[in-house]
Amino acid sequence: MWDKVADKIINKERIVAGRNRGKIPYTTVSPHVFDDWSSKEKVSWWTNGFWGGMMWQLYHATGEELFLENARDTEDKLDLVFMNYNGMDHDGGFRWLPTAVADYRLTGNEQSRNRALIAANALAGRFNPNGRFIRAWNDWGDGRDTRGWAIIDCMMNLALLYFASEELKDPRFKAIAVAHADTVSKHFIREDGSVRHIVGFDPETGEYLRDYGGQGMGEGSSWTRGQTWALYGFALSYLHTGEERFLTTACKVADRFIERIPENGLIPVDFDQPAEVTWRDDTAAAIAACGLLTLAGLFSGHSETSELQDPAADQIGGALSSAVILRERSDRRILFPSQSERSDRRILSPSQSERSDRRILPLSLAPDIAEERGSKYRTAAIKLLEALNRESCDYDPEHDELLTCCTAAYHDEEHEFPIIYGDYYYIEAVWKLTGKELFIW
Repeated sequence: MWDKVADKIINKERIVAGRNRGKIPYTTVSPHVFDDWSSKEKVSWWTNGFWGGMMWQLYHATGEELFLENARDTEDKLDLVFMNYNGMDHDGGFRWLPTAVADYRLTGNEQSRNRALIAANALAGRFNPNGRFIRAWNDWGDGRDTRGWAIIDCMMNLALLYFASEELKDPRFKAIAVAHADTVSKHFIREDGSVRHIVGFDPETGEYLRDYGGQGMGEGSSWTRGQTWALYGFALSYLHTGEERFLTTACKVADRFIERIPENGLIPVDFDQPAEVTWRDDTAAAIAACGLLTLAGLFSGHSETSELQDPAADQIGGALSSAVILRERSDRRILFPSQSERSDRRILSPSQSERSDRRILPLSLAPDIAEERGSKYRTAAIKLLEALNRESCDYDPEHDELLTCCTAAYHDEEHEFPIIYGDYYYIEAVWKLTGKELFIW
């Protein structure tokens, strides 16, 4: 089934990509037509890496130059963000992991490596050592003091810091990521496995002050996309560090999320919204599916010695492990991996390099129990994806959007509309199931 879905995505996106050359879309401005956030005034928007990420995933799956050209165009345009202080916030990972890091991992582009490392340094500079957290936004100019604010979304951005440490063999970046993840585990994750969106700390002492409802229904509620940032983010922190406490947290959040998936598999904006409120957020479903498939791959790699022999080879690193750098330095021509024999210079995913100490949780967990847990996560992910495929996906090549019922925030005036990162994560999830994924996190 999923191979056929992948084919439908490729056939649609080939036309959409050609029609939207030069754009960086966020949503649709008129029915079925993407807008463009590539102007100087809009290019710093936090979602502007996902169109490039879609293009890299599609290029990795097909080798078609159109996708490569669009991906590179987005990456080039994001250079303007480096000159905008307020734009350089906690979301550097969302901007440069799907663009510069993806480019470097797949092609070895040194300019992309440079961009990614500049972005990682900027992200590391937001670390507040008093509270051991990465500050979220910069000042908004509206009188609110956000110096001590951190948000759950940043768990996904930590992958940029792990990349920098792995690339430079410099432990500083990883140390900051681990410290932030520990703070999030302590102050964002509730006892029942639900997640706070925004937490405020005293920026001088680091003391926990309070939480905020943020994009969810309110304080104490369970904003679904926030749950998925935690689920996937902690799974990735485990993948990069091998620290079992991060896998414990990822599983805790995943288990609670699965408990609250509606029978129809369609995810609401907030799990605690009143019954009469029917707003959905397809982005939460797509992100959750990615995180759950990542966890499923980790547990299916369990062995008698509790080591991950090849974690999620089919779902996480399989596509990446086949990616090789095949460059002719004289003209910078990029060859798709299937066009030539393998090079000795391979780009390795974190699950393939220095993974001798990556162990499944807990060490005493019996293999059959681990397999059962992995099956649980995979089954839940497929339920979410089947619901999206059935109810929310628009495969019409004349329509730019893929997912149709995304919601940015519960209290926004508009709900259930296309959002670009919903499309990205849906593609990533389908690629995990079909072995086409370029691992960018």
